[in-house]
Amino acid sequence: MDIKITDSIKYIGTNDYDLDLFESQYIVPNGMAYNSFLILDEQSAVMAAADKRMIEQWLQNIEKELGDTAPAYLVLQHLEPDHTGSVAAFCEKYPGAKLVMGDRAAAMFGQFATVDNEIVVVKNGEELSLGSHTLQFTAAPMVHWPEVMMCYEKSEKVLFSADAFGKFGTLDTDEDWACEARRYYFNIVGKYGMQVQALLKKLADTPIDMICPLHGPILSENLGYYLDLYNTWSQYKPESEGTFVAVASIHGHTLEAAEYFAEQLKALGEPKVAFSEVPREDSAECVEDAFRYPKTVFFACSYDAGLFPPMEELLMHLRDKTYRNRKVALVQNGSWAPSAAKVMQEYLDKMQGIEYIGDVITIKTSLSEENKAQLKELAALVHGA
Repeated sequence: MDIKITDSIKYIGTNDYDLDLFESQYIVPNGMAYNSFLILDEQSAVMAAADKRMIEQWLQNIEKELGDTAPAYLVLQHLEPDHTGSVAAFCEKYPGAKLVMGDRAAAMFGQFATVDNEIVVVKNGEELSLGSHTLQFTAAPMVHWPEVMMCYEKSEKVLFSADAFGKFGTLDTDEDWACEARRYYFNIVGKYGMQVQALLKKLADTPIDMICPLHGPILSENLGYYLDLYNTWSQYKPESEGTFVAVASIHGHTLEAAEYFAEQLKALGEPKVAFSEVPREDSAECVEDAFRYPKTVFFACSYDAGLFPPMEELLMHLRDKTYRNRKVALVQNGSWAPSAAKVMQEYLDKMQGIEYIGDVITIKTSLSEENKAQLKELAALVHGA
């Protein structure tokens, strides 16, 4: 795959078309890209390795560019196995290449590979000259692992951003960047908004012409758009006006109520009503929408004196990703002993900046005329919130 970076920086990454679950949990209908780059200079440097699934293709890509010449360095910005699964094979082929990594990565590296190659440890702010190119290293702890190190190539103003600014999908996937980048951010990086903010501040005065993430397309135009989105996301601010309606229904009555509510909200002119049947939806999509909009209305059934598990799973994910600063409303269904709202509230009360809209609405099995009136009133409250 011929992807233009610059005359002296070559793309040597791989597309995995057969992967169905990234990190064994995120659905990737369009596969996944494992990005790697080669800087050609007096001393050539390979930027990032690849997943073990792609060892053969990745090594072939390096050889295609270098022929019989060996690279001087392999720079490891992040040790997660999708970026280090091929390191042992690389070191076997290029025993003279030095591995460059941060001090925190060096302390952990033995957990991921056993090699005889020399390891060069770099610290935050240090530089490595390749000849006409100079790599400047910036520590980016918890974006999204503690050992992450970003690299800025000073002569061509290229930021090798590790997992930041990445997205799901192979590089030849024709789709909007923001949709899959948003799902990727909130589910993989999203818990660490404070650390992302710290990183953005470090980069504020750095002239950047191109961003090369470890996943997803190379970004070279309108970089302010991507930086602004990351700034919004990492401050836990809503990105779009509207309401997310999340419903977990067992026999369909709760779903009917949620659909009725959504109709009322649309009739009032709500800018956007995003709607998800939680048991049928990719949970990562639900997490994405909960963060995208300022308001969420949770509809859920009671189950075993608690909460229907698909909704509880969603709330667990939101808790773990530090969902916050949102307005929410709760609707529960219970035929004889409603319990869903209590459990939902227990989760939400532990999150920061959660504001409730209206009172809990309780449906007893099927939607009544009284419930319709309550939902219509709640729609007006949510629309005006």
